[in-house]
Amino acid sequence: MFNSTTPTIRMQRSHGAAQVVIGPRGLIDLAQRGSAKTMLPRMTAGLPEIVFLNTSGGLASGDRLFFGVALRPCTRAVATTQTAERAYRANGTATAQVSLSVGDGGWLDWLPQETILYDGARLQRETTVDLAPDAGCLLLEMLVLGRLAMGERPARLHLRDRRIVRRAGRILLHDALALDDATLPRLDSPAMLGGARALATLAMVAPHAPDLLPQARAALDEPGVSAAASAPPGRLLIRMLADDGWPLRRQINRLLGALRPDPLPRIWQV
Repeated sequence: MFNSTTPTIRMQRSHGAAQVVIGPRGLIDLAQRGSAKTMLPRMTAGLPEIVFLNTSGGLASGDRLFFGVALRPCTRAVATTQTAERAYRANGTATAQVSLSVGDGGWLDWLPQETILYDGARLQRETTVDLAPDAGCLLLEMLVLGRLAMGERPARLHLRDRRIVRRAGRILLHDALALDDATLPRLDSPAMLGGARALATLAMVAPHAPDLLPQARAALDEPGVSAAASAPPGRLLIRMLADDGWPLRRQINRLLGALRPDPLPRIWQV
């Protein structure tokens, strides 16, 4: 007799984790496994660079990805990703976690490239930053809703994305974004994205951050990008919206040039 029961197909999942520890004299420790890899390009100018890579090519059902950076006291660095991250159509949720810590007198620029959310993507992501009392950071997050070059506009989506910055255990910034199927039809509302399909947030957490508000506002002049900047105590926050990722990237490049003295990561050059 033939067994008419449909066999259960166990899909292969991608799990990756990469952690870097850097001190004033350079690399202290590097650990990586699975699909997560780390590159440390040789630099002749600017901050030391950390480049993360997800070799699986994207995130789907049940995938798990972790990137971590720990800077010892008096250490400065910039961390980024080799390319855009992609969240594919999925039946189950993919999870991504970024854990960053900066010791006293240290500074970290976390400048990942954009995350592209395909139609039907399901992603839960959390970025946490732990700052010592005398440390600072600059954080960027870019999202693109759909493959815009192909005219894709997601009709199904599940995103839970948040960033938390603490100084000596006290929360200074808690920035969260949630998108789902019920939200998507309302994205064209002026109270939401106003029809934009690419969005970004740049946050600086440091005592001097509010002093940079005039420079930030002066740099927000890219055609096709709507932006606003504010400066609560100890923070500088910039929100940006665009119909496409390219003008948004140009605006971010100009903004970073106005806010930081170091060159952009080499992988970022446009």
